[in-house]
Amino acid sequence: MSDKVKLEAGWKAALSSEFEQDYFTAIKAFILGQKALGKEVYPPGKLMFNAFELTPFECVKVVIIGQDPYHGAGQAHGLSFSVPAGIKITPSLQNIYKEIEQDLGIKAPNHGNLELWARQGVLLLNAVLSVNAGEPASHKAAGWENFTNAVIHHLSTQKKNLVFLLWGKFAQDKELLIDGQKHLILKAPHPSPFSAHHGFLGCKHFSKTNEYLNAHSIRPIDWQITSI
Repeated sequence: MSDKVKLEAGWKAALSSEFEQDYFTAIKAFILGQKALGKEVYPPGKLMFNAFELTPFECVKVVIIGQDPYHGAGQAHGLSFSVPAGIKITPSLQNIYKEIEQDLGIKAPNHGNLELWARQGVLLLNAVLSVNAGEPASHKAAGWENFTNAVIHHLSTQKKNLVFLLWGKFAQDKELLIDGQKHLILKAPHPSPFSAHHGFLGCKHFSKTNEYLNAHSIRPIDWQITSI
């Protein structure tokens, strides 16, 4: 199975044993089964591991954990909270941009593509890496969380001085996988319109992240996304 997964070399080395697990074979079977039923699966296969391709294992500085991909046409491209340029910015991302402006004075861009963050070392990780079109959480039972929990565990054990941004209960449940003595864990409510005003807005996670990175002689993240 592992030789069929196109993954950045550092990630492939770190996660090689995961590709041999029964659950990973089951994930592939689940997705193929959904397609056999006529379901359209997002993101496209070539983008399913996009977060790992854009943020090599050796380059990870920050981890932002989402739940599962957007289920609307053209939205999902393998990065949590991100949408391709030309696709309407989601309400949660609008609130993320609003917090960045309040925290750092950086104006929101006119698109929602967060690849610039990913290329600087921000791993935009969804806990579930696929979804059926129009059916949120439809792949929750596929087994993806076995894989992404392993990702978080390997990052925690093999690296040091990472920043984990855990927004909302779902992401915060992953705290058990992270060594809080080696890494900085920042928690806040989810940026969704339903919860952003209960503590996400005003959390200052972006400046706190850079303060921590600077304190450990790690190049900080430029959170500015250029408008197009």
